[in-house]
Amino acid sequence: MFGSRGQLIGLDIGTHAVKAVVLEERGEGYALKRFGSRPLEPEVIVDRAIMDPQKIAQTISELFSEIGVRGKHVAVSVAGLSIIVKNIHIPEMTEEELEVSIQWEAEQYIPFDISDVNLDFQILGPSDRGSGQMEVLLVAVKRDKLQEYTSLVTEAGLKPAIVDVDAFAIANCFEHNHVVNPDQLVALIDIGAGATNLNVMDGTKLAFTRDMMIGGNQYTLAIQKELGIGFEEAEALKRGQDTAGVGHDEVVPILEKVSEEIFSEILRSLEFFKATTQNDAAIDKVVLTGGCSRLPGLQDFLSDRLGLEVERLDPLRAIENELSREEQEQVSAVAIGLGLRKVGDR
Repeated sequence: MFGSRGQLIGLDIGTHAVKAVVLEERGEGYALKRFGSRPLEPEVIVDRAIMDPQKIAQTISELFSEIGVRGKHVAVSVAGLSIIVKNIHIPEMTEEELEVSIQWEAEQYIPFDISDVNLDFQILGPSDRGSGQMEVLLVAVKRDKLQEYTSLVTEAGLKPAIVDVDAFAIANCFEHNHVVNPDQLVALIDIGAGATNLNVMDGTKLAFTRDMMIGGNQYTLAIQKELGIGFEEAEALKRGQDTAGVGHDEVVPILEKVSEEIFSEILRSLEFFKATTQNDAAIDKVVLTGGCSRLPGLQDFLSDRLGLEVERLDPLRAIENELSREEQEQVSAVAIGLGLRKVGDR
């Protein structure tokens, strides 16, 4: 029913497009069996909020039909300001004891009414802040956000077996495709159409995550405003194409201005990480992903501003596939991270 050993279909519902992947275990690795991407109309999702669920559900159904996916059980993920992910330090206790006390513990860290959220946690091990303490990864999602996505998936005729968080899906993809140095702090930066997500990985542990409501759409809007042109023309110019009688060189100053804004948000988030986690270690490198990470010159721009090595995350580096280079560029880290999930995963 679910595919190879309970493998779930990874469904990435982004601001700009919906993407689906089906993975199959091959020996000790995976192969890509199905992949597809279908664009969403502008304003269907705004600031991570679903504005037209019927249109998105229809797009998902059409995508599954187009690429021949017969399964129904999917892993999806949520992100945005309705989700809180936080590493907390509490007195040592068993998982069963924490199950009982998690709501009381969470109330100290969650800026929402505790009755309005779904909670989950994972014990990470002994805390570095003193004996008798342990570190716990706490996740809280507002129930209305969870309901929004599960209802959407159900309306598309599918069954949401797992609802994950974008940050975890990206980290899952990174760990599967890259050699992880346990002594390094790596900043994973996912720059999508509507938002940018920053994850700081301490080895394989997610040490910090933050969503910033700025992304690739800001480039498009800035070009439209400055040049007085339409959305499609602005999108083409953003990608490095000449159009509407305007050369790409003419939009470089506009792009750089938005890149400065994104850099400033990233820098503020990294400073917030250091201030709130009491971690004095420096970030060793930055790994970029997301559709906007392919923007010409952005990788070098961020490397220069941050003074760090910046590389691109390849979601398919360790996954067998027969996609063309153009098709590979469409595959998202979120979709692969979700596609690696199995039935029964926590």
